[in-house]
Amino acid sequence: MNHLRDTLQELAALPADRPMGMPGAYYTSQAQFEHEARTVLRRGWHCLGRQDEIPEPGDFFTIQLLNEPILVVRGDDGTIRALANVCRHRGMPLAEGTGNTKRFICSYHAWMYGRDGALLRAPRMENAGFDAKACRLPEHNTCLWNGFIYVNLDPTAAAFAYPELDAMLAPYETADFHLVHTAEEDWRTNWKCLVENFMEGYHLSVVHPQTLHGYTPTGLARKLVGGDGFTSYAANYPGDIASRGDGAPGLTDDERKRSSLFSIFPTQVASQAASLLVSLSIFPVHAGLIRVKWTMSTYKENLDHETLQGRIKLWQEVNREDREKLERMQVALASDHAAAGPLAGEDYEGTIRDFQTWLAGQDQGQASA
Repeated sequence: MNHLRDTLQELAALPADRPMGMPGAYYTSQAQFEHEARTVLRRGWHCLGRQDEIPEPGDFFTIQLLNEPILVVRGDDGTIRALANVCRHRGMPLAEGTGNTKRFICSYHAWMYGRDGALLRAPRMENAGFDAKACRLPEHNTCLWNGFIYVNLDPTAAAFAYPELDAMLAPYETADFHLVHTAEEDWRTNWKCLVENFMEGYHLSVVHPQTLHGYTPTGLARKLVGGDGFTSYAANYPGDIASRGDGAPGLTDDERKRSSLFSIFPTQVASQAASLLVSLSIFPVHAGLIRVKWTMSTYKENLDHETLQGRIKLWQEVNREDREKLERMQVALASDHAAAGPLAGEDYEGTIRDFQTWLAGQDQGQASA
């Protein structure tokens, strides 16, 4: 595994006009994945979904992030919390799926917790060492940003802060988009492969000739802002393409005529257009498997029901096309001949280099810690 970490440092140090991708083992090695799970993934901010998935007190959903079952719930005071979905008695999960509840009651021994994680009742617990106040559910670091919910498993994590992305997304009024669709599915690929695939325009016309090429051809892709922990690019629309919704009143014509794709490392990728916002949250399981949760949101009432159904169907097809390619590639990446290859220029795969150099920086930080 150390040779992969050394290779990452070497490739990240290459001149910007001579970028190279990582060899296949970087995506197929389980030892490499386990290293990432202990370091970059455990320290990173992960998008769990949208705030309006749980609009009312008691609304909740559950998710698995690495080895942590998480219960995301809106409390009585409106606060969104990410609680450990593990009973403090014997470790039983307290909830599954989604729903609304006044109390979380363990199905094993009926311990009862409030929506803030406090233990309210523990039947027949009369021994002297029992202290109900010491048995509240642990709470993970959370952050709300532009309508998204983020969690970090590291209690000492750096603050969530991306001012350049704030500026880029401000005209779209991203926080005001409302949820219209959510889905989860398993992809047999490495988590880094999906980040890299979603965040480059080089494949658009080849992989998506019927679904995306007409609106976002590869030749019009242009790199946008990138920095420590994020990257972005513009999938620009041809000049003769009709508007896809007006969106917020402060948008420029250029902003209305593109999809602004961004990634917050390590595991969120998203596409922000004038009237539509699609986000994929990646939950790594092992080197060759991820759980993908994707949400679609729209700006106010810009798009009617029929149009939204068409957009959902389109994105289902786009995701299928990407998934099939990545699953085929995952098999080939195990080959001895899956060596490091050259990357395309800044506008087409400069986002991959942003991701690569960030990962290299994370590894350096771990080595010096």
